[in-house]
Amino acid sequence: MINISAFKITVCISLFFLVLACDQSENLFLENENNWSSYGEAKWEFLNKILTGKIKNGEGYLITKQKYNNFELKLEFKPDSTINSGVFIRCNSENMNPKTCYELNIWDIHPDQTNRTGAIVAKANPLANVTTINQWNTYRILAKESQLKVWINDTLTIDAMDSFSATGYIGLQAKGNGKVSFRNIKITTLN
Repeated sequence: MINISAFKITVCISLFFLVLACDQSENLFLENENNWSSYGEAKWEFLNKILTGKIKNGEGYLITKQKYNNFELKLEFKPDSTINSGVFIRCNSENMNPKTCYELNIWDIHPDQTNRTGAIVAKANPLANVTTINQWNTYRILAKESQLKVWINDTLTIDAMDSFSATGYIGLQAKGNGKVSFRNIKITTLN
């Protein structure tokens, strides 16, 4: 005869450890959250769950307060025709730039097309050119150990191995002149 109480306890303990072993997901850069901060000249605002950065001259950033190492980051972005923007990952300081982070660029008209949208600035040229201006696009970023894979609108733009940084902050950029919008920013940490 099966002891029902012992069976329930065993099932509960098994489910608890199964949940712990699963990858953890969270939304980033939500309105009224205190797990990120901003600095610089950009004006960041929320409207209908869309985060928009506007800049007239200079640069501005949002950065997480938590560091991440192995993860999949998914987000949607919509740049205007003049903005220089990007998604920064594994930043080893809060001073975000291509020397302290991996900068996944958002700038179709970059003067150096090897650093255009989909590139990791100064580290990896894009495998494909994807046009993103004035439309919603998807960024999917996979960072697992030293492997970095990036897709824009389901087109693979980066498949690289690099050991510059294994962990760090995540950030968003608005630089130069223009406007960029972000929405549905979700990170899943990987075991």
